[in-house]
Amino acid sequence: MTGLTYPQFHAAFVLPAVLTLLAATTVSRRHAPGRTVWVSGASRTYWLDVALLVVLAVVYTTPWDNFLIAQGVWGYGPGRILARIGYAPVSEYAFFGAQTVLTALWLSHLRMDPPDGVGERTQRRRHGERVFGVVLAGALGALGLWWLGSDSTFYLGAIVAWAAPVLALQWAVGAPALLDRRRTVLLGVGVPSLYLSIADRIAIGQGVWELSATYTTGVTPAGLPVEEALFFVVTNVFVVQGLVLARWVRDEWA
Repeated sequence: MTGLTYPQFHAAFVLPAVLTLLAATTVSRRHAPGRTVWVSGASRTYWLDVALLVVLAVVYTTPWDNFLIAQGVWGYGPGRILARIGYAPVSEYAFFGAQTVLTALWLSHLRMDPPDGVGERTQRRRHGERVFGVVLAGALGALGLWWLGSDSTFYLGAIVAWAAPVLALQWAVGAPALLDRRRTVLLGVGVPSLYLSIADRIAIGQGVWELSATYTTGVTPAGLPVEEALFFVVTNVFVVQGLVLARWVRDEWA
């Protein structure tokens, strides 16, 4: 067998990124404790929020992930995994938590956008932003369910339909707050999504996992299935929006 195993993928791409960001966080706390909103004065609370998100990520993703593996949407090369729990390899469950921590570490170095004209926006407009978010999430959910009806868009539909309830909840709670902090959200999501997409493309090339041609669209920019890129964007949106909203709710109640 040549190429990476799943544990080696973690060792090559996930663990170094986490350790690098963790080291940078430690340096920031020692030498520039006021440099970021997240690190300054809120470290313990922030990491409690991250721990909760890790638990939620594992709980919410596990049945979805096992179902898609059982359906044959993707599989793993011979000798690439050590053990399974259900249909998913142990390393897959580790990835749910590791991605959450990696993205949270990256976010911890960003400055939170100040509220953008909150006082100028009426309560009616802010309520409308929440309603629009819920309607948009509902439309995405309906689109995802429709895509599930075709083999070639099955994986795409599974991602969108699975994401819709979480997005609806987050946008119902705090769409105005997320819009006010949109630059933080976009940067918080964009960089780890790009990094993980590149790592995923390498893993596919190494044969760590392979996607079914039957259940994917076949759209592969730079060799990366578009579904995989969407998965990283969606899951990082969950993490970043969740942490931003947790901080916003705490500040509102303070």
